[in-house]
Amino acid sequence: MHGKGQMRAARILLPAVAAAALAAGCRTSSPYDYVENWLLREDAVRMFAVPADVIYVQGVPYTNTSEIASMSAYAQREVGNGRFSGVARVFSPLVAGADDLELALKWYFRNQHPGNRPFAFIGEGECGALLRQYEESNADGLRGRGLVASFYTPNSHEGFVKDKMVRAIRDAVARMRYREQWGREMPPGGGGK
Repeated sequence: MHGKGQMRAARILLPAVAAAALAAGCRTSSPYDYVENWLLREDAVRMFAVPADVIYVQGVPYTNTSEIASMSAYAQREVGNGRFSGVARVFSPLVAGADDLELALKWYFRNQHPGNRPFAFIGEGECGALLRQYEESNADGLRGRGLVASFYTPNSHEGFVKDKMVRAIRDAVARMRYREQWGREMPPGGGGK
């Protein structure tokens, strides 16, 4: 567990790029406008190319810049390298605490989430618990915005993200789209009118 002093330092480090931009006369609304504050941010993938998004948070909070390389490598192994190819774009913010998580989600909803685009939450350990709390506090609004699945584990361990999660998200998106198009639940076995 990290001390309060380290957590406070992390909150200062995370928006450092945004503060520098403001000092230089640039306007910004969030530190998450900058790709440096994301472990993975697949916003270069066009929304129409894949049907959903994944918000993924690692188990340990971000405390200083020396951790970014190992955190990025871990995120690549868990949710990168094409694991969600054709199913979802992945957004994995650097998170030092609940405030940072909320800022990252606000950025995502404002910039990458039109209407009720399907999305899923995947969270590990301490940061996963923050994501789960956010989901529980905003459950109705998130379902209305397209939350189709969520996966959590109390510990951070490599290999938590499985291919069955990818299939579950793909199937949940298909059920959501079917319900939108036909006004009823998809029959067992899928498809059909």
